[in-house]
Amino acid sequence: MFFANTVNNTQNNNEQITIPGGTPAYFVTIPEYITVHLGNPDEEAENVTVPFIDYIKNVASSELYPTWPENALKANIHAIISVALNRVVLEWYKSRGYNFDITNSTRYDQAYVQNRGVYDNINKITDEIFNQYVVRDGQVLPLFTTFCDGRISQCDGLYQWGSVDLANLGYYPIDILKYYYGDDISIKTNAPVGGVGLSYPGEPLKLGDSSLVVLRQQLGLNRISDNFPAIPKIYPVSGYFDESTEKAVKVFQNIFNLSVTGIIDQATFYKIRQIYVAVTKLSELTATGSIYEEIYEITKRILIQDDIRPSITYLQYILDVLSLYYKNIPHISYTGIFDEQTRQGVIEFQKIMGLPATGIVDMETLNKLYDSIRGIFNSLPPEEIYLPYLRYPGIEFRKGFGLERPSVSIIQQMLSYISLVIPSIPPVTENGIFDEETEKAVIAFQTMFGLEPTGTVNETTWNELVRVYREQRYSGISIPQDTI
Repeated sequence: MFFANTVNNTQNNNEQITIPGGTPAYFVTIPEYITVHLGNPDEEAENVTVPFIDYIKNVASSELYPTWPENALKANIHAIISVALNRVVLEWYKSRGYNFDITNSTRYDQAYVQNRGVYDNINKITDEIFNQYVVRDGQVLPLFTTFCDGRISQCDGLYQWGSVDLANLGYYPIDILKYYYGDDISIKTNAPVGGVGLSYPGEPLKLGDSSLVVLRQQLGLNRISDNFPAIPKIYPVSGYFDESTEKAVKVFQNIFNLSVTGIIDQATFYKIRQIYVAVTKLSELTATGSIYEEIYEITKRILIQDDIRPSITYLQYILDVLSLYYKNIPHISYTGIFDEQTRQGVIEFQKIMGLPATGIVDMETLNKLYDSIRGIFNSLPPEEIYLPYLRYPGIEFRKGFGLERPSVSIIQQMLSYISLVIPSIPPVTENGIFDEETEKAVIAFQTMFGLEPTGTVNETTWNELVRVYREQRYSGISIPQDTI
């Protein structure tokens, strides 16, 4: 239990909290680990560093009774999480010269009993809500949610036994918390954990899904299976949630006492990450770096949800054009991010073409997309084709280059239109191959616009092509009539 006779740490009057070091706390990240001092702050005692989620489970099992109603347990665990996060975010102890994040003294913080067991229902609830915390409306900092038992001790905060009475009356966790802390609070959900890209996506991952998040989970499960051979290897690892992924998830859930659904919900998502870090014995950065090396090798050959490479805008453009010809393909916005809308567009295209509907753009899908859009381009004159703004794809294009056919086609389309306005630049045939005709047009363009006439389209030439094309295409400059 936490007693109320401590220093006021809530800082409720601050509209914007600044953590030590001068960084505004506009967001809160759930830490991977927390360091606990096993005694009062100034008392000589051992420090232990444990996973944050295990710390919450330990405190909850030390402070609460497993027989309490679930809504009471959830409300109390929200309070426990908020106290811990408040200490970590404010660096309450470290900013005062201590080398720990929190104590296990109930006089100052909350109970933590080293090496104690954890109750099953508290373990399950914590897995579900450990990245949710209480905030005062208009603030970001986790509320320092003072609590006490309400029988032996009283405080200006949550009464633990009182929360049981409220739960028995039908109060939900948020109602219990508002009863004690006021109506101007809310529960922040799905806070990021440990770093960018490592947080639960907000929706369960299930059979038929495809994304970089799925790919990370597949790689994590395959690494975990080295230490837990009962977990079958996922093959192929592609980012598509197939039946082999579902089977591996079910075995993982069974081994680690999770609900066996074959769906990666929040509890399973973070358990996979926790076990992956444990079996690799790596720090967070090293562990994620290892996965990202594998992701890099796999994604060199595909485009997948969550991708942000320059080619995503071109993919969205192709799908959007095709949506005018195929009613099942939705209109696609040019966001530059492979989002769910783009994935659905890919799936509908794959269905039309008789391809596996994975939502992943592999080489076969890319070729079909390219062939489809090229057929449309070839049926239209350059002045009827409108290209969106396309970022430089990071590749230098030169004569004989044909591997990145969509990007070469873009270069040719821009040159074809520019040649209508500037006749000294020779027209080119859009064929997706950087041939001699394309090279001559590039040299003529570079010469006219003061660039080194190499015939190679590097970043400088690409950006100038985009600038000139867009300036001419969308500025109302008329095309000479003798060129139409």
